[in-house]
Amino acid sequence: MRVLKLKCMTWNIHRAKGSDGQVDPGRIESAISQILAPAAPDILALQEADEECPPHGGILNIAQISKATGLAYAHQDAALRWGSNSYGFLGTILFLHNRFDQTHADVIDLPGHCHRGAVAVETLIDRRAVRVISTHLSLSQPLRIVQMRIIGQYLMRRPKMQTILLGDLNEWRPWGGAAFCKAIVGTSLKGPAKCTFPARWPILPLDRILTDAPGRVESVGVLDHPGIHAASDHRPLHALVTVP
Repeated sequence: MRVLKLKCMTWNIHRAKGSDGQVDPGRIESAISQILAPAAPDILALQEADEECPPHGGILNIAQISKATGLAYAHQDAALRWGSNSYGFLGTILFLHNRFDQTHADVIDLPGHCHRGAVAVETLIDRRAVRVISTHLSLSQPLRIVQMRIIGQYLMRRPKMQTILLGDLNEWRPWGGAAFCKAIVGTSLKGPAKCTFPARWPILPLDRILTDAPGRVESVGVLDHPGIHAASDHRPLHALVTVP
């Protein structure tokens, strides 16, 4: 059986607040359509993609993004959204290629100064089981350790399969912090670091795409375009994740 290579993308869209301080979801949707979609991702994860305050209302045109990318919105089940006005769970929204057969999904509450969460989707693709988790972790390393421990405990209760973790993990150390070590998570999540923040002159690798064995993360890159600088304070990160 050939090695499967999944094109993954993650982008913190800063609740559509651009470099000029204006909230304009249209700029995010245009950037996705014109800059991200041509790369034909299999997985697209967005963070800070709903309003910050309760009821965390949706701000994006989900149908337009799905049409532009050819990806399916993964939150059709209301249980995978924060509330009736939300499009994601605490700002995290996942889009997946139609080749993915979604077999199970959960949302995971994470503690912190700001309410955080993760979205976990288990899938079958080309007869291979792959779990995709997107999240937005805390700025505080001690809280990131706690949050990743909770995700690790979740993984221990679920069937064993390759896991892809992507999102704004707020880890500025290129070598990774304690939060992602095997002793905390129960599995070794690895992937190269590329600087994504701030959008105009990125110096911190806050956004990550990681996976555990037997897969690996390859061809990691950062998208750069004036439309991205105008739309958010992060640049989108992309990578190929192998699934042997």
